[in-house]
Amino acid sequence: MAEAQDAQVSPEQDEDIKARKEREKNELYALDISGAEWHSAPGTEDHEERVEIAYLPAGAVAMRSSMDPETVLRYTEAEWTAFVLGARDGEFDLQDAAGDGASGAQ
Repeated sequence: MAEAQDAQVSPEQDEDIKARKEREKNELYALDISGAEWHSAPGTEDHEERVEIAYLPAGAVAMRSSMDPETVLRYTEAEWTAFVLGARDGEFDLQDAAGDGASGAQ
């Protein structure tokens, strides 16, 4: 039980973590990415809707839809890593809510 208590974060530490994450996000969104090189999955055509990503400094990543290139989401290295690992583990696989197999996920 003492180990679990040691792992707890104090309110001051929690505020410090939140402030650091907020600073990281602000810095990330302040970056000028007008010259970013966008990548999409191999084999996709320019006219197809696809997800595009751009690698940013400090391991950060920007993501957008090819159909709406003005809307760009930005992720810190930690956020991107968590997403990629979750995707590899199937965490974000589509679930067939109607039971008709329409999602295509197996």
